[in-house]
Amino acid sequence: MAINLKNFLLSQSRKSIIGYFQDLDHIDGVAISAISANLYKDPRDDLVLFYFRDGANCASVYTQSKIISENIKWNLNVKNNSIKALMVNTRNANAFTGKLGFKGIVQIAEELSKQLTIKMTQDEEKINLVKPNQILFGCTGTIGEVFPTEKIKQSIPTLIKKIKYTQNKYLWIKAAMGIITTDLTPKLAMEECKIGSSDVKIYGIAKGSGMIFPKMATTLGYIFTDADLPSLVLKKLLKKNIETTFNAISCDGDTSTNDMVSIFSTKKIKHPKIKSANDDKLKEFDKKLHSVLLNLAKRIAADGEGASKFVSVNVLNAKTFIDAKNIAFSIANSPLVKTAIAGEDPNWGRIIMAIGKANVQLNLEKLAINFGNIKVIEKGQLLPNYQEIEVAEYMRGQKIDLTVDLNIGNKNFTAYTMDLTKKYIEINADYRS
Repeated sequence: MAINLKNFLLSQSRKSIIGYFQDLDHIDGVAISAISANLYKDPRDDLVLFYFRDGANCASVYTQSKIISENIKWNLNVKNNSIKALMVNTRNANAFTGKLGFKGIVQIAEELSKQLTIKMTQDEEKINLVKPNQILFGCTGTIGEVFPTEKIKQSIPTLIKKIKYTQNKYLWIKAAMGIITTDLTPKLAMEECKIGSSDVKIYGIAKGSGMIFPKMATTLGYIFTDADLPSLVLKKLLKKNIETTFNAISCDGDTSTNDMVSIFSTKKIKHPKIKSANDDKLKEFDKKLHSVLLNLAKRIAADGEGASKFVSVNVLNAKTFIDAKNIAFSIANSPLVKTAIAGEDPNWGRIIMAIGKANVQLNLEKLAINFGNIKVIEKGQLLPNYQEIEVAEYMRGQKIDLTVDLNIGNKNFTAYTMDLTKKYIEINADYRS
């Protein structure tokens, strides 16, 4: 199966070889289809289906915005323990579309459930109903535009016809490309581990480039594992690991109406039964899940709209986790800090400003600041032998690490962001053109 190369090469930054991406291959219990429903002016994959023929346990976390999209309203009402499908469309957020937007989701769910029931009957030669309340939806794109219900409904037969039960690297990239909007690259990650003596896989894809700030997820992210884990265990693992991964990124300080991260367990691998998220047999799985989520989150921050630099903001030895997080994001979300980084200006005064406005109690006599491995501030004072030319040289790199050590506690937090360039303004000024 050929990948949609036109979609894959939309920008120069996509010219990196496919080998840059991890070798996601087949994972039992997941089937994938990605097609064009003609939601954009120019044809590209914009509708993606993940199909769980034998059902999947699921857990999700959603945006904390007080205005949420119609698909999330639908998802929040899905109480079924066995999910059969996830459909994701791009180009249209289905947010602030009111009753008509929700009605569109209902109609698509009914049509998709009917068509999938037919598909299952053909595959298994027995009637095996797929119910509308076994389907989840992801939507991303422009807020407030009429939801393209009919276009999506008319594309369902083709979407189902092109379902692939065996995945490979190219199909995963095709699916990841099918859910992006202003992203320049697809986001994929994978890990493998053991539960007991059984090998399990954890695969993930995500999208996100703008309107990125943690109030749960700040993007669309979908994780798939062939482990056999109950939904309650998945929920606890996801909620725990989201805090220092997807909730640790920011591109522009704006939170979407559509944010969601979901994890699906296809139950295909036989391993010791797991009843609790605290089970010792889950330690390796827990660690690898965090790795997948962090990998995806970093890819989102690095691919922020107009980004030329990937920035890590490390806050160390705060009194509380919240204090560390507040200072990290005060720096990561500061337009003055981000534009200084874009201009490769070692303006450490802007870091001081951002720390001060975070409303966290400090002991300035203990404050230390590093740019990479270069110490700039120690014990609240500029180093006597500080050489700005050395820091300016460091700022020319594409990866910038800022470290703030408060030296008043033992709590740490790292935020991930990008610089703020003229390109960011161009992308968002022309977003609907």
